[in-house]
Amino acid sequence: MSEDDNNMEEYPTEIHDYLAAFEKSLGSVDEMLKTMMSISRSELLQKLDPLEQAKLDLVSVYTLNSMFWVYLATQGINPKEHPVKQELERIRTYMNKVKEITDKKKASKLDKGAASRFVKNALWEPNAENEHTSKTPAKGKKLQ
Repeated sequence: MSEDDNNMEEYPTEIHDYLAAFEKSLGSVDEMLKTMMSISRSELLQKLDPLEQAKLDLVSVYTLNSMFWVYLATQGINPKEHPVKQELERIRTYMNKVKEITDKKKASKLDKGAASRFVKNALWEPNAENEHTSKTPAKGKKLQ
């Protein structure tokens, strides 16, 4: 009997797909960690602006706490009753704050010069000949 056959007998076949997906996810996490560890932290932070540094720190700490959550679950400890749950919620709060800051940066900004030109051109201005005789707008134009 091969090693795979022995492993198949040790757990119910219904969870085989879940375990395969979990193993694939662990491989992805391992690859990402190797990539992150290949560059020194100070070197990496020097290349990033402060907002990107905050994002990196938050993702790192969230990942570490999530992995601890999984570890607790594998040890038979309910992570929902462990302080790691509050820590993950706290980190999520900060992630939302960073997202708000990022969204504000992406929001369209008012070009004051263009806005004032738009308003100036949209307003009625009397002609030089009508300026002295009448303060009413020309026919078809409204004074706002």
